[in-house]
Amino acid sequence: MELAYAGLAKQAELLAAGEVSSKELVELSLARIAAHESLGAFRVVRHEAARAEALDADQRLAAGERLPLLGVPIAIKDDTDLAGETTPFAVRGDHRPVTEDAELVKRLRAAGAVIVGKTTTCEIGLWPFSESPGFGAARNPWNQAYTPGGSSGGSAAAVAAGLVAAAVGSDGAGSIRIPAAWSGLVGIKPQRGRVSGFPHTDPFNGLTVWGPLARSVGDAALLLDVLTYSHPSDVYRLDPPRTPFAEAARRDPGKLRIAISFRTALGVPGKVDPEIRLAVERLARTLTSLGHKVFPADPDYGPIALGLVPRGTSGVADRLDAMPSPSPEPRTEAEAQIGRLVGKRLLPLAHRMDPYLRRRAGRIFRIADVVLTPTTAQLPMRVGALDGAGYNRTQSASAAACPFAWTWNVLGWPAVSVPAGLSASGLPIGAQLLGHDSTEPLLISLAAQLEATEAWPTRYPPLR
Repeated sequence: MELAYAGLAKQAELLAAGEVSSKELVELSLARIAAHESLGAFRVVRHEAARAEALDADQRLAAGERLPLLGVPIAIKDDTDLAGETTPFAVRGDHRPVTEDAELVKRLRAAGAVIVGKTTTCEIGLWPFSESPGFGAARNPWNQAYTPGGSSGGSAAAVAAGLVAAAVGSDGAGSIRIPAAWSGLVGIKPQRGRVSGFPHTDPFNGLTVWGPLARSVGDAALLLDVLTYSHPSDVYRLDPPRTPFAEAARRDPGKLRIAISFRTALGVPGKVDPEIRLAVERLARTLTSLGHKVFPADPDYGPIALGLVPRGTSGVADRLDAMPSPSPEPRTEAEAQIGRLVGKRLLPLAHRMDPYLRRRAGRIFRIADVVLTPTTAQLPMRVGALDGAGYNRTQSASAAACPFAWTWNVLGWPAVSVPAGLSASGLPIGAQLLGHDSTEPLLISLAAQLEATEAWPTRYPPLR
């Protein structure tokens, strides 16, 4: 168990020192996946391919080659192309194996990672749970009656349960941060354009980015360093960071001004579960004790929903329409139909509003360096709570549970969800650190400082 929970950086260090082999790590990962199959974390497990890649990694290590993740087992979300595997994105259909890796998979391979499998999600990443009629449900390692979140819930469950040290998720409206919060992990939503989504050059019209889920800030930062790259065809491209994100995790953030906010983008205080509010307020007091100035203040979101709905609905329509003979749930088809009829027409308006929305929301950074909010308003849902529910009911329940994350997808700015403790019933709670344009290093430094005080990597779910 100690090796399973050693962490990404530690596993890479042990491999480089010859204290463990990639074969041992991959076999451990595969054994734990099998032992905890009830979690439903993986849609695809690459037993033989991962074993072959581990043997190759061991040969390269023995020959003296060193790469950031050489021989380390990693998982990716099932919205990501992996050569030889299908990419159903949880939608039933006549899917064929793809012939080429997505750009982020190429980055993982270039760093030496062994991809053990593809993780469970919901249809087209729409909801804050990871369940679908065709591909089953991911369950929370802290309590398997509950969801680990969505739509990167399989990735979160895999990391929280020690099946892999870290995993890649994607975030179009909180889909990294929500499962991070509900699974007791660190989840980083990078700046738009930081991680290439290629072959998708403008995924969900600028909403969706890919990023890491890990037990520690340092591990998440290391994985973000590996993933960081802009493909020449990407609509949004960024220059490489001046210093590695892993270095930011070792750096003092300095004394910061931190605005704490419980107000949603609808302009009214969110109906936040009292335990979540208390947990975020406790974290605020911890930040104060670390020398930061924490005060209440709310971003001015304005009509930011007009930047979300056209992008999201038309993005769902695009992904669904590109699939061969898809057979989606009615609620997924309803979202796609909204995109076809309304979303695509309003998409130019959504893009034109970007500068205005960023100026308006960005005013908070005249008085604050970072904004602190809950990651979610509610504790994890029960698995199956919305089985068979129609579009309106599912949408309303999702919006009520998770009203805090999606605004930063519209703005395109970075955010980090960090653990904020456990509820009385033992379910994880998360808090968001929100930054301005390209402030991942600042957020990572602050999160790492909190981690040193909170010691969340030492907390384990009640399974072995």
